[in-house]
Amino acid sequence: MHSDKSRQDVAHFRYLGFITAANITFQLVSDATAGKLVSYGAWAGSVALVYFPFTYVFSDVLTEVYGYAVARRVLWMTLIASIAAGLIYQFAVWMPSAPGFDAGDAYQRVFGVVPRVLLGGWIAVFAGDISNNYTLAKMKVLTNGRHLWMRTIGSTIVGQGVNTALFYLIGLYGIIPNNLLLPGIVFGWIFKSCIEALMTPATYVVVRKLKEAEGVDFYDRGTDFNPFRLVE
Repeated sequence: MHSDKSRQDVAHFRYLGFITAANITFQLVSDATAGKLVSYGAWAGSVALVYFPFTYVFSDVLTEVYGYAVARRVLWMTLIASIAAGLIYQFAVWMPSAPGFDAGDAYQRVFGVVPRVLLGGWIAVFAGDISNNYTLAKMKVLTNGRHLWMRTIGSTIVGQGVNTALFYLIGLYGIIPNNLLLPGIVFGWIFKSCIEALMTPATYVVVRKLKEAEGVDFYDRGTDFNPFRLVE
């Protein structure tokens, strides 16, 4: 299938809303739980490393099926939701607890995130996702739609690398020991990339079925790749 459905028909896509909701859900869940560290063998890392990569699976599917502009719009929606949730979490922490409520310290510990960590997370999400989508869209045109596995894995390596490096350098520099920065970046990058690579067979199935159901297989020829453009 090599059809390019008009941008004016976006509202008629049957499954785009579901994918958008799923992407926002995984992002918000990752935001809220990222502070919990668990053991990955000899390494300690955020529990969100297990399911945050699903946001990149959604990004790959969106870019591959609907095109870069649609994926960019979903990214902006996700980022706005993440920022709103983060600010509300801080407001909830800031509000004084009622007499008799003894879980205030727990809320502070879980949701009282250092502002620089919040900012680092938002910048990392945006830059990583845009890098992922741009790479996949360009690779799709260059390969004329062949070798989907190469596009999904290649774009993930780029996007997750940008995401992980920016989050550690902006959000965690000076918070965790400097000797843990580079190992943390490398471990997170490799771990998240491997999870999405393992999802490749499922991605193939979802992409194929979506293209058939939606009647679209968009190629980003002539696309405006400006990451800050909100409306196509």
